[in-house]
Amino acid sequence: MTAPHLDLISHWRLAVPAERVWEALADPEGWPVWWPHVRSVRTLRYGSASGPGSLRRVEWATPLFGRVVIDVEAIESQRPERLRGRWTGALRGDGIWLLRAEAGFTDVTAVWRIELVKRWMRWLAPLLAPWFRWSHAGVMRAGCSGLARHLDASASASP
Repeated sequence: MTAPHLDLISHWRLAVPAERVWEALADPEGWPVWWPHVRSVRTLRYGSASGPGSLRRVEWATPLFGRVVIDVEAIESQRPERLRGRWTGALRGDGIWLLRAEAGFTDVTAVWRIELVKRWMRWLAPLLAPWFRWSHAGVMRAGCSGLARHLDASASASP
């Protein structure tokens, strides 16, 4: 991998209406309740009533890197279809949640573009890319399972 970024894509399918999935995803302060890898979320700045402009510090516990702290700024919110944010800190990049309602299910696609800002990450990216993907997939599967339990729904996830 020669580019200084890594694209990570995950798919969740939850047997629950999109509005309920949206409410959970649009409430980062609630993530630690259901997402095992989210240790804490602290609001640094409030945005508009629909979310954009808000800034939150999110502490993650990841299989590969251990503790990772990022500041996430909400930059787009279209209820109940899309949430988009940009982050800085231990990792830098942007991401989007896309929700699609479908006959008793909600399909969720998460696309994250991670900028490899640390020299060692860029240098080792060709070797570490599979490990980055493995770590991310585990965090996302746990998020899907936790959200399904939280919403009392069945679910499936794929990296």
